Amino acid sequence: MKSKVETLPTGKKQVIEPCAEPCAIERGMRIIGGKWTGSIIYHLKDEPVRFNDLCRMLGGASKKMIDQRLKELESRKMVIRTVVQERPIAVTYELTELGRSALDILENLRLWSEKYDVKA
Repeated sequence: MKSKVETLPTGKKQVIEPCAEPCAIERGMRIIGGKWTGSIIYHLKDEPVRFNDLCRMLGGASKKMIDQRLKELESRKMVIRTVVQERPIAVTYELTELGRSALDILENLRLWSEKYDVKA
């Protein structure tokens, strides 16, 4: 990757060295910053939730989007999928210890957003 030169408001030049790999914040945002991902984690905080109940909780998200995000979270070992009924099939999702570790981050984000009335 190539270095970039920026001019600061003071008129000084600053060389910006791009990261060869994403920094820790970028990696974290890729995990919990995806659309609906944080909301899914937050809604699973108390107990296992059935898929259709989760869809109702996330009114604006499509079932396809929720299914995609749950599969991503499951592949990252943040969520456990359990089949609770075979016919018709019914599944629940619950947070793993790793998934629970993201709750403090999301709670702080919620408080920050409320405190400063941040608009998207």
